[in-house]
Amino acid sequence: MEIVQLAIEALKFIFPAYCANAVPVIAGGGLPIDLGNNFLDGKPIFGINKTFRGFLVGLAVGTAVGLVESIAFGYRLEFGLLLSLGALFGDLAGAFVKRRFSIRPGDMLPVVDQVDFIIGAIVFSLPLSLQFESWQLFAAVLVITPPIHLLTNFAAYKLGLKNNPW
Repeated sequence: MEIVQLAIEALKFIFPAYCANAVPVIAGGGLPIDLGNNFLDGKPIFGINKTFRGFLVGLAVGTAVGLVESIAFGYRLEFGLLLSLGALFGDLAGAFVKRRFSIRPGDMLPVVDQVDFIIGAIVFSLPLSLQFESWQLFAAVLVITPPIHLLTNFAAYKLGLKNNPW
Protein backbone atom coordinates (compact mmCIF):
# COMPACT_ATOMS: atom_id res chain seq x y z
CA MET A 1 0.00 0.00 0.00
CA GLU A 2 1.42 3.37 -0.96
CA ILE A 3 2.15 5.91 1.79
CA VAL A 4 -0.60 8.39 0.92
CA GLN A 5 -3.24 5.67 0.71
CA LEU A 6 -2.00 4.20 4.01
CA ALA A 7 -2.27 7.62 5.69
CA ILE A 8 -5.83 8.03 4.39
CA GLU A 9 -6.79 4.56 5.62
CA ALA A 10 -5.17 5.31 8.99
CA LEU A 11 -7.19 8.54 9.34
CA LYS A 12 -10.42 6.76 8.41
CA PHE A 13 -9.65 3.98 10.87
CA ILE A 14 -8.77 6.17 13.85
CA PHE A 15 -11.16 9.10 13.30
CA PRO A 16 -13.78 7.92 15.86
CA ALA A 17 -11.02 7.81 18.49
CA TYR A 18 -9.85 11.30 17.54
CA CYS A 19 -13.41 12.57 17.96
CA ALA A 20 -13.94 10.76 21.26
CA ASN A 21 -10.69 12.23 22.58
CA ALA A 22 -11.36 15.78 21.38
CA VAL A 23 -15.01 16.28 22.36
CA PRO A 24 -14.45 16.32 26.15
CA VAL A 25 -12.41 19.51 25.72
CA ILE A 26 -15.58 21.20 24.48
CA ALA A 27 -18.32 19.26 26.28
CA GLY A 28 -16.56 18.24 29.48
CA GLY A 29 -16.90 19.63 32.94
CA GLY A 30 -18.94 18.61 35.91
CA LEU A 31 -18.32 15.71 38.24
CA PRO A 32 -14.80 14.24 38.03
CA ILE A 33 -14.63 10.52 37.28
CA ASP A 34 -12.42 9.98 40.33
CA LEU A 35 -14.98 11.87 42.45
CA GLY A 36 -12.11 13.98 43.79
CA ASN A 37 -10.57 10.95 45.50
CA ASN A 38 -6.87 10.29 45.81
CA PHE A 39 -4.91 7.14 45.02
CA LEU A 40 -2.80 5.22 47.55
CA ASP A 41 0.05 7.70 47.02
CA GLY A 42 -2.17 10.58 48.17
CA LYS A 43 -2.32 12.12 44.68
CA PRO A 44 -5.51 12.48 42.61
CA ILE A 45 -6.45 9.37 40.66
CA PHE A 46 -7.17 11.18 37.35
CA GLY A 47 -7.70 14.83 38.24
CA ILE A 48 -10.46 17.37 37.81
CA ASN A 49 -10.32 17.48 34.00
CA LYS A 50 -11.54 13.89 33.57
CA THR A 51 -15.30 14.10 34.04
CA PHE A 52 -18.29 11.83 33.58
CA ARG A 53 -19.90 14.29 31.15
CA GLY A 54 -16.74 14.52 29.02
CA PHE A 55 -16.37 10.74 28.98
CA LEU A 56 -20.01 10.07 28.07
CA VAL A 57 -20.25 12.80 25.42
CA GLY A 58 -16.91 11.71 23.94
CA LEU A 59 -18.16 8.12 23.85
CA ALA A 60 -21.44 9.15 22.20
CA VAL A 61 -19.79 11.33 19.54
CA GLY A 62 -17.02 8.83 18.76
CA THR A 63 -19.55 6.01 18.51
CA ALA A 64 -21.79 8.10 16.22
CA VAL A 65 -18.82 8.89 13.98
CA GLY A 66 -18.00 5.18 13.95
CA LEU A 67 -21.58 4.38 12.96
CA VAL A 68 -21.35 6.76 10.01
CA GLU A 69 -18.03 5.16 9.03
CA SER A 70 -19.59 1.71 9.34
CA ILE A 71 -22.24 2.72 6.83
CA ALA A 72 -19.82 4.55 4.53
CA PHE A 73 -16.88 2.14 4.59
CA GLY A 74 -18.39 -1.20 5.62
CA TYR A 75 -16.74 -1.36 9.05
CA ARG A 76 -18.43 -3.45 11.72
CA LEU A 77 -21.01 -1.56 13.77
CA GLU A 78 -19.16 -2.10 17.05
CA PHE A 79 -15.98 -0.59 15.68
CA GLY A 80 -16.63 3.06 16.60
CA LEU A 81 -17.74 2.07 20.09
CA LEU A 82 -14.57 0.06 20.73
CA LEU A 83 -12.27 2.74 19.29
CA SER A 84 -14.00 5.42 21.37
CA LEU A 85 -13.94 3.40 24.60
CA GLY A 86 -10.30 2.58 24.01
CA ALA A 87 -9.41 6.21 23.34
CA LEU A 88 -11.16 7.40 26.50
CA PHE A 89 -9.68 4.69 28.71
CA GLY A 90 -6.25 5.27 27.17
CA ASP A 91 -6.58 8.96 28.01
CA LEU A 92 -7.57 8.07 31.58
CA ALA A 93 -4.51 5.81 31.82
CA GLY A 94 -2.33 8.70 30.63
CA ALA A 95 -3.90 11.00 33.24
CA PHE A 96 -3.27 8.38 35.92
CA VAL A 97 0.42 8.18 34.93
CA LYS A 98 0.72 11.98 34.88
CA ARG A 99 -0.73 12.25 38.39
CA ARG A 100 1.81 9.68 39.64
CA PHE A 101 4.55 12.00 38.37
CA SER A 102 2.83 15.00 40.05
CA ILE A 103 2.03 16.56 36.68
CA ARG A 104 -1.04 18.77 37.09
CA PRO A 105 -4.13 18.37 34.88
CA GLY A 106 -3.54 20.28 31.66
CA ASP A 107 0.26 20.21 31.97
CA MET A 108 2.14 18.29 29.30
CA LEU A 109 3.87 14.93 29.44
CA PRO A 110 5.44 14.60 25.97
CA VAL A 111 4.67 11.47 23.98
CA VAL A 112 2.17 10.19 26.57
CA ASP A 113 -0.20 13.06 25.81
CA GLN A 114 0.00 12.36 22.09
CA VAL A 115 -0.36 8.56 22.06
CA ASP A 116 -2.14 7.37 25.22
CA PHE A 117 -5.58 7.56 23.63
CA ILE A 118 -4.35 5.97 20.39
CA ILE A 119 -2.80 3.01 22.15
CA GLY A 120 -6.04 2.50 24.07
CA ALA A 121 -8.07 2.70 20.85
CA ILE A 122 -5.83 0.21 19.06
CA VAL A 123 -5.92 -2.25 21.97
CA PHE A 124 -9.71 -2.06 22.32
CA SER A 125 -10.20 -2.42 18.54
CA LEU A 126 -7.96 -5.47 18.14
CA PRO A 127 -10.83 -7.99 18.16
CA LEU A 128 -12.36 -6.24 15.13
CA SER A 129 -9.19 -5.08 13.39
CA LEU A 130 -8.68 -8.26 11.41
CA GLN A 131 -10.23 -6.63 8.34
CA PHE A 132 -7.28 -4.21 8.20
CA GLU A 133 -3.61 -4.71 7.40
CA SER A 134 -3.16 -4.17 11.11
CA TRP A 135 0.53 -3.64 11.76
CA GLN A 136 1.00 -1.19 8.88
CA LEU A 137 -2.18 0.67 9.75
CA PHE A 138 -1.31 0.84 13.46
CA ALA A 139 2.19 2.09 12.64
CA ALA A 140 0.75 4.76 10.35
CA VAL A 141 -1.67 5.86 13.08
CA LEU A 142 1.21 6.19 15.55
CA VAL A 143 3.22 8.26 13.05
CA ILE A 144 0.47 10.64 11.95
CA THR A 145 -1.17 11.20 15.33
CA PRO A 146 1.44 13.27 17.23
CA PRO A 147 1.59 16.10 14.66
CA ILE A 148 -2.19 16.05 14.17
CA HIS A 149 -2.71 16.07 17.93
CA LEU A 150 -0.34 19.00 18.42
CA LEU A 151 -1.93 21.01 15.57
CA THR A 152 -5.51 20.43 16.74
CA ASN A 153 -4.58 21.30 20.32
CA PHE A 154 -2.92 24.50 19.16
CA ALA A 155 -6.04 25.38 17.15
CA ALA A 156 -8.25 24.68 20.20
CA TYR A 157 -5.99 26.93 22.26
CA LYS A 158 -6.22 29.74 19.70
CA LEU A 159 -10.02 29.37 19.68
CA GLY A 160 -10.09 29.67 23.47
CA LEU A 161 -11.23 26.08 24.02
CA LYS A 162 -8.06 25.09 25.88
CA ASN A 163 -5.90 26.90 28.43
CA ASN A 164 -2.62 25.77 26.87
CA PRO A 165 -1.43 25.01 23.34
CA TRP A 166 -0.60 21.36 23.90
